[in-house]
Amino acid sequence: MKTEYLLHQQVGHVLAALTAQNRLIARVCLHTGLRVGDVVALRTKDLGRQFMVTEAKTKKRRRVGLPDALLADIRAQAGPVWAFPGRSQGHKTRQAVWCDVKRAAKAFRLPQNVGPHSFRKVYAVELLDKYGDLRRVQRALNHSGVETTMIYAMADRLLEAKKAAKICRRP
Repeated sequence: MKTEYLLHQQVGHVLAALTAQNRLIARVCLHTGLRVGDVVALRTKDLGRQFMVTEAKTKKRRRVGLPDALLADIRAQAGPVWAFPGRSQGHKTRQAVWCDVKRAAKAFRLPQNVGPHSFRKVYAVELLDKYGDLRRVQRALNHSGVETTMIYAMADRLLEAKKAAKICRRP
């Protein structure tokens, strides 16, 4: 089952219920649109206001930027090698973040299927709202086709349509 879009208030609820490190990872996802696997694999030495990331899924490179406050928060908890150190010698796993996001969404009884990828959809919707340019969102997400981008960037409209359909079906 695919993850779904979160409304602004729901994002706040989920963030509030996450562990501190996972909240920081989610904030990076929300600010950059990166997949959670790419965020947890960030190396401390590569961090900066602007830096390049090679996406694990697509092998495409893209430039991302972080505001000073978010960058300072990451550096404050970063390890010598990994920006988000895990329990053992490696970095935090995407699965650990996924479990925490699922727990947080369940705690607030959110009806959507929520996962870390939901933050990427929120990023896409906010980018489309801000610029009104689907091609710009496509480039920011590194999507090959605009069709996939439309699904992401219009996730808020799909959620509203689902709610409306559910209301219409009630007896």
